[in-house]
Formats: sequence, C-alpha cells, structure tokens
Amino acid sequence: MTAAATSYPRNKIKVLLLENISDAAVRELEAAGYTQIERIGGALSEAQLIDAVKGVHLLGIRSKTRITKDVIEAADKLLAIGAFCIGVNQVDLKAATENGVAVFNAPYSNTRSVAELIIGLCVMLIRKIADKNAAAHRGEWLKEAKGSFELRGKTLGIIGYGNIGSQVSTMAEAMGMQVIYYDIATKLPLGNAKQTPELKDLLKRSNVVTLHVPSDATTRNMIDADALKAMRKGSILINHSRGDVVDLDALARALKSGKLAGAAVDVFPEEPEKSGDKFESVLQNLPNVILTPHIGGSTEEAQASIGLDVTSKLIKYLDFGTSEGSHTVPPVSLPPQAGTHRILHIHRNVPGVLGEINSRLSKRGINIVGQYLNTNPEIGYVILDVESKLSKEAFELLKDVPGTVKTRMVY
Repeated sequence: MTAAATSYPRNKIKVLLLENISDAAVRELEAAGYTQIERIGGALSEAQLIDAVKGVHLLGIRSKTRITKDVIEAADKLLAIGAFCIGVNQVDLKAATENGVAVFNAPYSNTRSVAELIIGLCVMLIRKIADKNAAAHRGEWLKEAKGSFELRGKTLGIIGYGNIGSQVSTMAEAMGMQVIYYDIATKLPLGNAKQTPELKDLLKRSNVVTLHVPSDATTRNMIDADALKAMRKGSILINHSRGDVVDLDALARALKSGKLAGAAVDVFPEEPEKSGDKFESVLQNLPNVILTPHIGGSTEEAQASIGLDVTSKLIKYLDFGTSEGSHTVPPVSLPPQAGTHRILHIHRNVPGVLGEINSRLSKRGINIVGQYLNTNPEIGYVILDVESKLSKEAFELLKDVPGTVKTRMVY
C-alpha cells in the first residue's frame, strides 16, 4: 500500500542536503514527492548549521558535518537525519534521541569499495609502488626487486571483522594470503580465516595489518608506540577506518626507523573541511607511504548505493513511520491498515504512557485498529492506526499526553 496523501503535503517538507550527496538520493526524494530540496556542496560550521536548520524537516549529511546538541535543539521542525555514510559518530545521538529525531545511515553500502581498495593497497605497498612511482615522476628509473614481495603466502591481520573486514578477508584469501583477525566479539570466520584472542598476537604474526574498527573509547590510539613495537619488522599498516585509532606520531617514528616497511592512511584525527583545503600530516614525504583524503568508500557506485539506501529509510519513516535502521528511535514497523489514519507518538520511556494513550482514546470511543510500541532506555515509540473519521480528535488527545516528545499524523 502506498499512502496517496500525507497529512502534511510532501512538497512542503523542507529537505536540506549537505556535502554533495548523490544525485540518486535527490531523484528518489523527488520521485516520492519531496521536491522542496536545498543542496549545499560542503559541510557547514555549527553556527552556520544552527541558522540553516530552522524550518528544516529532513537533514542529509555525510561524514564531515557535525550535528551537535545545539544544532538539534535549533532545528524546530526536524523529523529525521540521514547520514549518507557508514558511521553516525558525527551526530550527537543522545540529543537526537531526547528530541525524537530519527537518525539513519548506510552501514553496508560502501563495503565493496573499501575492501577492493584495501587489497589494492596491499599489493602497492608490498611491491613498494609508491616509492617507484615517486622516483619515476622525478625522472629516476628505479627498476629493482629488492624489498618487493608477492602477497601470496603472506599473513594479513584484520583488526575488526565486521562488514568490511570480513569481505577483505575473503578477497585476501583469494589472493593466496593467510588471514587472521582480532575482534572483541567472537565472529564466525569466512573461508580459512582464524580468529586470534589477543591483539598483540595478531600484530606479531602479520605481514600486513589493516584496521576496520569504529571510533570509541576502546579503539582510540589502539595502535600506539607499544602496538607498533609488537609488529613484525618490515610489516605494513593500513588504516582506512577512523582517524583517531592510530597514533600518527608513533607511526611516523616506526616508518623512519625502518620498523615498518610502509603504510597507507586514509583517515586522520583532524581533516580539512572541504576538497582543496590545505592538508598537513607528520606522515607526509615518508617512504612507501600512501596518503589519501578519506576516500575509502568514495566510488560512484558506493555513493549511489548509499544514496538509495538512506533515502529509502527516510521515505519509509516520513510516509509510514517505519523506523527500522534508526539509531535513535526504537525500531517499529506496522503494515498500513485500510480505512485508517496513522498517528506516530514519541514519548519519554516512563511507566504509564501507553496506558494513558489507550485510556484517552477509549474514553472518546475511538477504536485502535492497529498499534505497535517499542522502547529504548530513553524513549518509547508507538504507531497507532485509528478509524479515519475520528483521527483528528485522536491526534489532539495524544499531543498533550504527559511525557510526549513528538506527535505526528502521517496520513
């Protein structure tokens, strides 16, 4: 069933998309009837965002834009945020939850793009292509086999065996590598990969180490001077995960001393705001080091896939209240019921709210045709389908239920 009309016309929903979000996302939104779309090429500062989000119902961002508590509280009409990337660490999820703002992302859509690049970097670094390329550009013919090796038979250590790490695992094994991995959770291995319970054991055994972990208190600077000391002499480190999981000063020292034979880094503790801005790193001008500007998942295929994935979730949430995939609003999905109007109610997770909702409607003789409630520690989210002829009265009754955060009639 497709909702023929919404209580608030789709062409009046204000959409703000930042950071060159894919045209595929725009086409999907327009096809669904959301035509009031503003696009901005780069990220905005907090002050700029606070001004820009006023009156915006739907905000689309990528990894550079920081959505703080102040931004969320300034967004007086904000219903949902679409993070068109794999992570959501740039969004204050606590503030979004407290304000009943759904946050969606695309955790799987650029997996292949990143995994392919990791394998390519393994080949480039173990063959010292970075040095040979630089020499050729200088006019120097550096034709030699010394220090260049095949991947076949070498050990790849994967830190973080999630969506990307596990796909890197299968691709590396197809190249003839032995794969070991470390993860805080027990993960089922793919192919002949083997999980190791100790990080240092992985570091000692691996010819190439690649990181695929989130940024949190447990991963910050997990590759520090001690970890680098534990790595094999002549090994290679690849970080295409998060910028704060590697101590770059310690990595630079390990490269200069010859402890490591090479490195590839795509993410940094501090990154320029937009393309073309000045970039500086302690890893610049070091031998056999490949530095890239946070483009691990930046392929046209990945961006289109991310655009379609996130946009699909946003449209389902706006049109039907479906919150599956949200990091803030509890997951709820209720099939549409013929002859009903749908009301969404987000409230503080305190005892008695659902009872109060049902009691108010019952006293007015309003029949609930369909209802689904789910909660997280902070908020509860309920979808109600009520008889069409009494839906406006039901909506008014629910708006001032004690503990209400946000109420919306979808159709």
